This record gives sequence, structure tokens and C-alpha cells, in this order.
Amino acid sequence: MKMKKIFVVGLILLSYIFIYTDHANAAGNNPGNLYYVKSGDSLEEIAVKFDTTVGDIKATNGLQTNLLFIGQKLKVPANYEVVAGDSLQKIAIAFNTTVETIKITNGLSSDALTVGQKMKISPKRMSIEGQHILMTREEFKEWLLNHKFSRKVNLIQQHHTWSPSYKHFKGGNHFSLLKGMENYHRQTMKWNNIAQNITTFPDGKIAVSRPFNVAPEGTIGWGANHAGIMIEHVGNFDQGFDVMTKEQKETIVYITALLCIKFGLTPSVDTITYHRWWDLRTGNRVLDNSQGAAVKTCPGTAFFGGNTTKSATQYFYPLVSNKMNEIWKQQ
Repeated sequence: MKMKKIFVVGLILLSYIFIYTDHANAAGNNPGNLYYVKSGDSLEEIAVKFDTTVGDIKATNGLQTNLLFIGQKLKVPANYEVVAGDSLQKIAIAFNTTVETIKITNGLSSDALTVGQKMKISPKRMSIEGQHILMTREEFKEWLLNHKFSRKVNLIQQHHTWSPSYKHFKGGNHFSLLKGMENYHRQTMKWNNIAQNITTFPDGKIAVSRPFNVAPEGTIGWGANHAGIMIEHVGNFDQGFDVMTKEQKETIVYITALLCIKFGLTPSVDTITYHRWWDLRTGNRVLDNSQGAAVKTCPGTAFFGGNTTKSATQYFYPLVSNKMNEIWKQQ
């Protein structure tokens, strides 16, 4: 009986090893497509080292400048030799890329592989047009936590675009909307760039545009801008207009929580602010004491229960705090 138990356990363990090995061929033979920046590194030197270009490294990692910091994690191309049991799908998963990217990089016309075949595996590039980087929530988390910023940030601004609103969002026109806002801010408002650092969309996607190391612009004023990060949420969230989608609502809470974690902020009226709380003429914070002040309804009279400090404290900040706790537990 004892011998039988040992035999059964042995079979189970052996089966697990075979299954694990089959799925890990690519990972086990993976020389690594992550590079950790060392003292004295530059993008030019790293590009030469990995037979790529500065532009490709920036596009792959969503870098807004050429500045690097020690320990920063960069996705870079890797050389790979095919082993028995490999497939393009397995290799793509192991290297966090796509089958199509591997085929294009190596000029492959089919999915067929041969043992010993040598390939260059390029990381999946981020979705970028001009300065605008479009991401999912998880991509934004990885991007944010893998960057350092030289500017002190102690205030997260919440805005709605009012226009463009939901009727302008067609499901895949993120970049055209961003370019339209950028053009309006530059040409009509005479600002140096698009005003906001971050934009959220009805489908839950996130765009990073204005570099985080550059303070936002806009009518909210210097007091909120100089140490702020500006988030614009595509939509008109005044009562009776756009009803925020579940996806955008989750994204707004999630990225606000991530920004609080990144910059060491505790959700409150002093760290997460609404445009409505600032006088457009003076740039002073008036909170709910808006009588006689020039204020907007932004981010909307229906934004998470309203646009007052009471609604923010009751309905928005608790969601952000809970999400921060969830993220911490996942680390």
C-alpha cells in the first residue's frame, strides 16, 4: 500500500513537471528581454547594445523624454533560439509580445518553427500617435510605477471635457479626439500644449499626453497647476447629459488610486480637487464658497454624486481609498 502511494505521487509530480516544462520552454530558454538601467546608461548606448533604436525603446516603453533612472525597467529586443515544443504563441507569451510582431521582425511567412532556429524577439510597442500614449488600466499601472518624475506632485485635478462628449466618441477615435483637443488648446487657448496630462475615455482606456514633468495648463489657475496632475474625462457629466459608463467609472477610480500611491497622497479635498472649487478670475481655491466667484460646474454636477466637497468626500474619496487598499494587497 505504501509503495502504491509513492508511485501515484510520483506519477502526479512527473505529470506536473511535463506540463510545466511544455508551457515554460520559451520562458526557460529566455535570455531576458528586460534591461535594468545602471549608472551612466543612456538610451543611445542601450539601443546600440540591443541592436535597436532610441525611438523604438521610447515607443516600446512609453518614454516621454530621454531621461533614465537607475533601476528603471526597460523592455528591449532579445535573441532567442527555438527549442523542442516551442510555438510562436508560447514565445509571444513568454516575451510579452505578439505573434504578429515576432513574424514581422523576423520576416516569417508562416507559424512553422524549427529547433535551433534563431530569432530576434521585439517587445510589443505601445499604442502611440505623436505625444499621445493610449493604454489599458493595467498598462497604465505598469507605466506609472516604472517611471520617476522630477516635478513634485501633491494635487490630482478632476475635470470633464464637456466637449467632446459621449456623442463624439466612436469607439476607436481616441487619437483624433486627443489631437482635436491639442489643436484647440494650442491654437484657440494659446497654451503651449494640450492642457491635461491624462485623459480617460468611455471605454475605460487611458491616454497620457502632456509629460508628467510639465505642469498642466488651463483656466483652473497656477495654484492648482504648479504641483498638479490634470485628468480630463471625456464626457459631459452635468445632470441630464452623459451617464458615465461602468468602464470609465472604474478607470477614474483606479488611476486616481494609482496616482495617490505613486505620489504618496491620502484622498482628501487637499489632494484630489475638482475644477469647480477654483475661481477662474483669481486662481484661488474657494471650495463650496462659490458665491461671487467665477466657477465652472466641472467635473460635472453628476460626477460621482455631484461636484461639491461633500459629494467628493461621501462618494468619490472612499472608492479611491478602497481601490488603493486593493492595489496594495495585490503587490
